[in-house]
Amino acid sequence: MLSGLLWIFGLVDSLQRPSVGNSLELRQQELTALAAPALPAGLRQALTGAQPLEALRLDLQKQVDEDPVPPAAQQQLQLALLERQAGQGAAARQRLGELNQQVPPEQRLLLRALMEPASGADPAELELATLEPLLKGWGLSPLSRQLICQALGGPLAACENRPAQQAAVLRLLGTTMVPVLLLLLGSALLLRELWLRWRGKAAPQAPLVGPPLTLAEVTLLIAGGFVVLGELVMPLLLAPLLQGLLKPLASQPALQQGLLVLGLYSGLMAAPLVLLWSQLRPHAPRPQGGWLQWHWRPLASGLRRAFVQVLLVLPLVALVGWVLERLVGDPGGSNPLLELVLNSANPLALLCFAFTALVLAPLFEETLFRGVLLPVLAQRWGGLAAVVVSALFFGIAHLSLGELPPLFVLGLGLGWLRLQSGRLGPSVLMHSLWNGLTFANLLLLAG
Repeated sequence: MLSGLLWIFGLVDSLQRPSVGNSLELRQQELTALAAPALPAGLRQALTGAQPLEALRLDLQKQVDEDPVPPAAQQQLQLALLERQAGQGAAARQRLGELNQQVPPEQRLLLRALMEPASGADPAELELATLEPLLKGWGLSPLSRQLICQALGGPLAACENRPAQQAAVLRLLGTTMVPVLLLLLGSALLLRELWLRWRGKAAPQAPLVGPPLTLAEVTLLIAGGFVVLGELVMPLLLAPLLQGLLKPLASQPALQQGLLVLGLYSGLMAAPLVLLWSQLRPHAPRPQGGWLQWHWRPLASGLRRAFVQVLLVLPLVALVGWVLERLVGDPGGSNPLLELVLNSANPLALLCFAFTALVLAPLFEETLFRGVLLPVLAQRWGGLAAVVVSALFFGIAHLSLGELPPLFVLGLGLGWLRLQSGRLGPSVLMHSLWNGLTFANLLLLAG
């Protein structure tokens, strides 16, 4: 009952959390606008549209108007620059004036130069390199730097950062063309799999071996060990301790946050894993391969199975996400880790986030939901019911009502792979590959 209440309150509370979708959309639009000049004419219209800068301005304006949280100074500055590009000089000047009252004194030099461009250097001599004193402290993107140079009267050829534009082209292809190709390939494989099953030619299901636990023991493991101890008690105990230990890194907030996430997730794992060990210890003899049936070897076949299953699940998750967006819009409640990765430029912090998402989370979550819950349920209710129930608990455990339907579909794919292969290792690899694709997309958008 306590676990259920915690999950219900967590799901409801997730509706109050901001969505990373808006940030991702803005990053995509900015990437598109930066890459547009470096694209071949034949591809430009297809990949960026007719007016990428105008599309970015409209999206940025919409988010500034709708978001109850005041936008960052960099966003307000970029919107003012885009308004000037669009011929809305009065609106741009008013926005710059308001921003001038909010930022520290060292950042006002740039705003004054933009409001009084005639007092600057000779426009014919302006280029990105000469603007560094004005840009100090702003942390602006290459596109914003280019817009500032043009706003001060610099010629386009001198203001453009060709290496940044060419790198943006590769990143744009990675965030647009690669997902489309994977979706097409996954759809073809899914149709083939359905055809084989309809013809009765699908591969036979492997024997399913699981730990000798009762439903009461599994309930204790997940509700008590994972939810109550892992998600509630351990963070309450560890968070103050970790924050105190990480105080010397206050000057590096991204690294501090990365180590905090790594430490808290490790603490979340500890209680249920110790409980699982204590539950399995009295049982002997263990079957070949252990109670969880990892079966990492042969690794090549596990990787192949995992990659194929990712492709099979990808169009289904995309379809569910698309339907959800059409029905209810963006419900918010994204995983906070996504925003942290998107906005972090510290390599060590990114390494902490990557280790958590690509190694710890797949190992821990698959141990719990596909290593223990699924086979125990399958022994009593059958394989199909076990896959569905374990996928539902897997989705709920992420405490995001908006992400629950796509996570449920992903959980079905992970459970089906566990059921068909009889191995836990491929499910872990699939989970890691899925998180890796998401992580790589975030890094491409973050630049």
